[in-house]
This record gives sequence, C-alpha cells and structure tokens, in this order.
Amino acid sequence: MDFKNKKILVIGLAKSGLAAIKLMHRLGARDITLTEKKEVKEQGLLEFLGVKIVPQSDEVFDGDYDLVVKNPGVPPVSPFLKKLKDRGIPITTEVEIAYQAAMPQHYVAITGTNGKTTTTTLVYEFLKTAYGNKAHVGGNIGTPLCEIVLENNLLEEKGHYISLEISNAQLVDIDRFSPETAVIINLTPDHIDFMGGLDKYYESKTRVYENMMPEDVFLLNEDDPIVAEYTRKFPIPCTIKTFSLENNTAYAHIEDGWMVIGGEKIVSLDDVKVVGRHNLQNILIAATASLEEGVSPAGIREVVQNFKGVEHRIEFVREVDGVKYYNDSKGTNTDATITALKSFDHGVILLVGGFEKGLSMDEMKKHLGCVKQVIGYGASGYRIAHDLVEDAAIVVKDLPAAVDEARKIAVEGDVVLLSPTTSSFDQYSCFEERGEHFKKVVNAL
Repeated sequence: MDFKNKKILVIGLAKSGLAAIKLMHRLGARDITLTEKKEVKEQGLLEFLGVKIVPQSDEVFDGDYDLVVKNPGVPPVSPFLKKLKDRGIPITTEVEIAYQAAMPQHYVAITGTNGKTTTTTLVYEFLKTAYGNKAHVGGNIGTPLCEIVLENNLLEEKGHYISLEISNAQLVDIDRFSPETAVIINLTPDHIDFMGGLDKYYESKTRVYENMMPEDVFLLNEDDPIVAEYTRKFPIPCTIKTFSLENNTAYAHIEDGWMVIGGEKIVSLDDVKVVGRHNLQNILIAATASLEEGVSPAGIREVVQNFKGVEHRIEFVREVDGVKYYNDSKGTNTDATITALKSFDHGVILLVGGFEKGLSMDEMKKHLGCVKQVIGYGASGYRIAHDLVEDAAIVVKDLPAAVDEARKIAVEGDVVLLSPTTSSFDQYSCFEERGEHFKKVVNAL
C-alpha cells in the first residue's frame, strides 16, 4: 500500500485504529481524518501526527477518500459503510495494512467462535520456546498487528513468527492477508446483528484461508458439522490436516491418554493442568499448528505442563466468605457461557448482560442445572435474564450492582460467575476492560 499523497479516513479509534494511524504515518501518510463518536483521549498524539479529528456525520461519509480504514467494532452492515462502498471507495482493516506493510513473516491465524484466545496464547507460548523474541502474539487479542510491526521493526526484518487471533470483523475486508497455518476452531451462532445474518458470519470466517497457497496448512475440525458445511461451500485452497476429539483416524487426535499428531505421541493428558474438554481441543490445535511451524515436541510438552489458562476465560479471581468469584468476560456468546457452566456442578450465581446481539437463549436454558440465580445487567440484561429464567431473574443497572446483588445472595460453597453471553460495547470498550472492572470490584469486597 502506498499512503503518500493519499486522503485516508479512519472510522473508530480504539487500539487498532491508533496503531493503524501510527503505521500509516510512518509510511508517509499525511492526510488522515479520524471520525470517532467517543471521547478521544489520545488527541494530543493524534494532533502531533497531523490527524484531523471529526465527529461521525453524513458530511464526513459523503467526502472523497482514497482509502477507508474500518475499526473492527464498526458493523459491516452500517449504512455509512454501504454508502462508501457504493461510491467505489476501498475499505480495509488494520490487519491488512500491517500484513502488506511488513516484510514476509510466518503467520498462524486462529479464528472461530470460541477458544480463539486460549489457542492463540498457547501457539505463542509454543513458538517462544523455539524462536524466543522473534515470536509475537496479537490481533484480536491485546496487541494490534500494526503495533507488532512497528515495535519489532518488521518493516525491515523478515522471518518472525506471529500467533494471530483474528475475528470475523477483521476478516471481512481483507485483500491479500495470507497465513502460513490457519484454523477455524468451531462455528456457533454469534454476531448475527453485527454481520447482518448468521450465514454472513459463518462465511466471513472462511476468508481466513482464501489467499493461502497449496503448501500452506489449514487445520480442519472433523467434529464440527457447520465448519464442514462452510468449508465445502467455500473450498480450501491449501493442504488440509484434520483434528478431532472423537475420531482417532484424524491427523491430530486423542488416543490412549495421549495427544497424537501425525502418528506421534506428543502430549500426555496427565500433563494437562487446565480443565474442560474444550481445553483439550485448544491444546491439540495449538500443538498441531506449532509443529507445522517447526516447534519441537519437547517444547510443546514443557509449555503444556505449566499452562494454567488465560485471563478473562473462567479465570479464578478470589474467594470471599467461602464464595468463589470467576471472571469469564471472554464469554461473549451463549456457547462460550455454556462451556463455562459445564465447569461447575452447583451453586452458580450467573451474571449476564451487555451489548445486545440478539442471540437466542434456547440452547443455554438446557444447561442451567448448576445455576442458583441469574442476574442481568446492562443494555441486554433484562432480555437475556428473563429469556433464561423468566420472572425468577434479578435485573440491575450495571456490573458493580450485579456483584453487590450476588454477594447478598451467595452462601459458602457458591460460585459467582461473570459470563455475559454477549459483547461489552454497551458500557465498555472491550471484554478485557469489562473483565478488569469485574476483578477490581471483586477485589474491593
């Protein structure tokens, strides 16, 4: 991408927008407009970079631009995006900018509905054992790819290894992005309103492999019928290696207490410290991807033996008066919350709510056997809680009030579980901010 003498519009700031602006400025962009509806705390830095900051309005979107950079939080179905596309103005993402700007690197791209963060973190930990400070982690998990490129001089250095969590919103507007190894972990209903329909959501995930070369490797989940359906509809252009928790004929599978990959025993299940069947799948995927990238089996075993999970995913916070508090802020859809509920057998006080995605609660209602009370909060708190337990629901304004209500109800042996079932955008900028706030509130009890 050539940014010199180009008129660029950035829609939405957050971490990815700021990182994209800094990288584009480094590459010579001098005519950047940021349109943002929230308060811009980085105004001083942006003004130093020559960025014009304007509110979101029809006048802004009627302007002429050479390129538009869309923050992942902006829904693809937004009318102003359609208006820009109808006029032939190219729209891209921070990931695509970073990919095209950087020298050739080794990318492992992880997408899917659930398990992305744990799997991405594990791949990074595995890569670190082989490549040290040439291993990086980012994308939808923490650090934008543009920032990784800038901080590690990837404009001039090649051959680094990057574990990249990539969301459907980041995949929608890719052009050339092409990982070396990729996976769609699973597909379950999510982001329906955001994407304009479930089919559009599932289809967007398949873009992770659309530019891959025949020698690249896509890891195919044999246990997921929706993944099977959509990979048939959108054929995979590269080498396929399968994984399964059910079928021991898959390339990567579990057999006789071992994770077996390519016919070799790699990890003993006795070495796995994290709980849940879903985590066995995450480890199996991460190990398979990392072996493809040259990591040794010994390095993989060492990491697995010491891995205790990731922040914001069924994360134990503390115990107060015999009540345990867990932060599952990463539970941004019903399937993720069901997975969290399966970790407990009784006494769960479940905190749900946040930005309204319109997800059905029908499947989740089948998994409330361990739940003592449902407390809804935030924009969708009333709808979600009442869909789950009808008039037995308690509904409050925000997360601190939900914690306060839970503490009144909880007795020794109970569990207070924040697993919202939806995204955080009604009151927080991201699930990490929501999780940090929950932990702050709990630690202040």
